[in-house]
Amino acid sequence: MSTRTDAPTRREQILKEAARLFAERGFHGVGVDEIGAAVGISGPGLYRHFPGKDAMLAELLVGISERLLEGGRRRVAEADGTEGAEGTGGAPEEVLASLIDGHIDFALDDRPLITLHDRELDRLRDSDRKLVRQLQRQYVELWVDVVRRLHPELPEAQARTAVHAVFGLLNSTPHLGSYGNGPLGRTAMEELLRKLAHGAFASLSA
Repeated sequence: MSTRTDAPTRREQILKEAARLFAERGFHGVGVDEIGAAVGISGPGLYRHFPGKDAMLAELLVGISERLLEGGRRRVAEADGTEGAEGTGGAPEEVLASLIDGHIDFALDDRPLITLHDRELDRLRDSDRKLVRQLQRQYVELWVDVVRRLHPELPEAQARTAVHAVFGLLNSTPHLGSYGNGPLGRTAMEELLRKLAHGAFASLSA
């Protein structure tokens, strides 16, 4: 979901390769030396950036939760025609469409992190795991608020369940294999996920 165009820092390169390797082989199946080799530095040299694999995993899972929430808030603010605030003035259809597009970018671009979250979240220390859960709840509530603006008759619990169901749909992308877009290609995959997500929320009015 990032809009950065400048070259990634060495730290970002390490995190990207760590996420890929952890997702492919499991946290315990990857050594520090392998992560270092993937970015062209020695294993000991990697310790100048991170104290160990646990720190990498925490930064990956906390970091993506922060980015999703920040990106979601930004999209809501932009769709509402405000800056730096969530606002309530935008057409809910447009706000929801922007949130869906943002999450599709995440689902297609950050698939290793989806796998990591599913497999390795319990490996985080309690404080980091609680922070991830807190950030995720805020992200869910951001969506729930927009869905209920679009469907004001919908009970809150039903709106929240629908949001989680759509997340499950969009976050299924790692099952495409090899972190690719399957036989469809990126553009067609985006269009399909967008159609499915909008269809799920539209069915709430049926």
